[in-house]
Amino acid sequence: MNYYLAVNGTTLPAPNQYSFTVNDIDGKSTRNANGKLSRDRVAVKRKLTINWGPLSIEQLSQILQAIKDPFFQCTYLDGQEGKMMTKTFYVGDRTSPAYSWNEKLKLSAWQGLQCDFIEQ
Repeated sequence: MNYYLAVNGTTLPAPNQYSFTVNDIDGKSTRNANGKLSRDRVAVKRKLTINWGPLSIEQLSQILQAIKDPFFQCTYLDGQEGKMMTKTFYVGDRTSPAYSWNEKLKLSAWQGLQCDFIEQ
């Protein structure tokens, strides 16, 4: 099986780190007088925490352009299902520290990019 990360059908550069999280979304959950939990799970959603290593300006732009819309289709490796899945996500904050900046040569590089893809 080929493992990859794609947004709207476009394969992104391979990340250095990829964390997969399963989140339970609860409605009203309460405890009774005996301490027993009554739980109203209304949905189960995925969150992908993705870190890319050093990137050129072109690679960084490719990734950021791919995830700029309010929602996007992402194909990813789902740890619970054990296979590639495609679901609708949105992106959280995007952080990319500069690695170098050379005004004379107009070169720039980035230490990487970190962001969360959160299932709609």
